[in-house]
Amino acid sequence: MKKSILFTFLILAALSANAQVRFGLKAGPNFSDLDGKYNSSTKTGFHFGALLEIKPNGSNFAIQPELLYSAQGTKVKSEVFEDENINYDYVTVPIIIKYYIISDFMNLEFGPQFGFLVSDNVDKTINNPVPESFDFGITGGVGINITRHIFIQGRYVVGLTEASKDAEVKNRVVQASIGYKF
Repeated sequence: MKKSILFTFLILAALSANAQVRFGLKAGPNFSDLDGKYNSSTKTGFHFGALLEIKPNGSNFAIQPELLYSAQGTKVKSEVFEDENINYDYVTVPIIIKYYIISDFMNLEFGPQFGFLVSDNVDKTINNPVPESFDFGITGGVGINITRHIFIQGRYVVGLTEASKDAEVKNRVVQASIGYKF
């Protein structure tokens, strides 16, 4: 895992040698759920973090690695949980490939996302699921550059690995973001 992340960053460094590189910050709401065996509904959370857009000169493609804090989870309708909300807080690392369908204005986004659990509110008793410390998913969406500096994004993240060791559930997150590129 560490080798693949290092390899990705080496490729990004090589691409940035002949490219436009922009740093940015973004934040917005999350609408998350755990898809699986729970009788659950969408929980509202938030995300915020930094990004680096690397766009080779003259290309419609860009690569955008990000480092985000993401508050996710679900609302559960069950007698098992003391709290109706399951809260999973992650540090996520999406590696987004962007294709500008309208030059420097609108883009389609797709890529893998690596999530590292930093906190949760699940009591680790025999009846409650133990969360996994790592989450892998695929994300896709659309972005619009409103001005040279201000942008908005909408994404859907589909977890491909189990979010819990016991519950057979996967993360599903819709993210809406507003951001600023320097």
